[in-house]
Amino acid sequence: MKRGPTGHFFPITTLGETCRAFIPAPLPPDPGLLMDEKLQDLAQRASLAVGRLDGISMLLPEPHHLLYSYIRKEAVLSSQIEGTQSSLSDLLLYEAESSPGVPVDDVREVSNCVAALEHGIQRLREGLPLSLRLIREVHGVLLRDGRGATKQPGEFRRSQNWIGGTRPGNARHVPPPPDAVIDCMGALENFLHGQPVAMPVLIRAALAHVQFETIHPFLDGNGRVGRLLITLLLHSEGVLSQPLLYLSLYFKQHRSYYYELLQSIRTEGDWEEWLTFFLEGVIIVAEQAASTVMQLLALFQEHQQQMRTLGRLTSSALRVMDHLQRHPVTTSAAVSSATGMSFHTAQRVFAALQPLGIVTEGTGKKYGRFYTYTRCLEILNGE
Repeated sequence: MKRGPTGHFFPITTLGETCRAFIPAPLPPDPGLLMDEKLQDLAQRASLAVGRLDGISMLLPEPHHLLYSYIRKEAVLSSQIEGTQSSLSDLLLYEAESSPGVPVDDVREVSNCVAALEHGIQRLREGLPLSLRLIREVHGVLLRDGRGATKQPGEFRRSQNWIGGTRPGNARHVPPPPDAVIDCMGALENFLHGQPVAMPVLIRAALAHVQFETIHPFLDGNGRVGRLLITLLLHSEGVLSQPLLYLSLYFKQHRSYYYELLQSIRTEGDWEEWLTFFLEGVIIVAEQAASTVMQLLALFQEHQQQMRTLGRLTSSALRVMDHLQRHPVTTSAAVSSATGMSFHTAQRVFAALQPLGIVTEGTGKKYGRFYTYTRCLEILNGE
């Protein structure tokens, strides 16, 4: 349904030229959403897919084992959309302090993205509502150091920004002027809390994501925070007990169409086309995430059985296995520090696990070795 522009243009002068900033109207859309039979079916299927994912996640004996790597995978994908080149292996090597040999700025940005998501989830669990305060806190962690540290971490922008183009005059989208940001974000906060009207959380998440991207309230990091907002809303509403649904890969795979839809909503108001795209993505991603969880559960059980054949090393090997589930790239020193076993015992365990094909050693050297839980990383990477 094409409603026309979903806001109004406001003339501004910035960088010595006059252009028009776009100020979005508060949500929900007006006229209201046209939930035809197709959209209702998609919404129901998406809700069921998310429910199945949440149910499967409850099977995890130690959810944080999977979450450690899964959150990092999402951070890598989200950062890649913004142009970083780091892989999941690069990040895990960086965290294991094993000299990954990749651009440090890139991997630091991804590491900050991990910290931002973990901070947001922890604050929600402490009882802080999904609010402007929390969004600013998440942004502050995201840009706490590295290339974004000079872009007002944790603060709404006080200057004009733009999307696409070399200057505001030829930009694809010019967000609201700085003095309108707080009002726009205040209205969005109300919508996140079900005001002025309540609607299903997946629909709310879809609309809120677009609104956040349109407001672009920060000087940098808007895309990453906007994608985190989806996960934080689903978790805060109790739809997902564990934060396992991330749409970054889906948005990356359909990047051109994704940006085209965001812009068409601003100019034409076709929210239904966006909802179709978003809900289809939720179904695909939720089903993939559920499959990943089941594959990892089967893998962990298989390898635990193999380790029970190692005689005297069995007990130590199972402790190393517990560590590998949380840290698929690690070192003997890291295992020793985390488990309390001796460095020598950790080395003996890794020597026993290599012939079983459970881990691979990445350096070929006698000293400074690191070990990769190969199949675990392959499953996380969809291989």
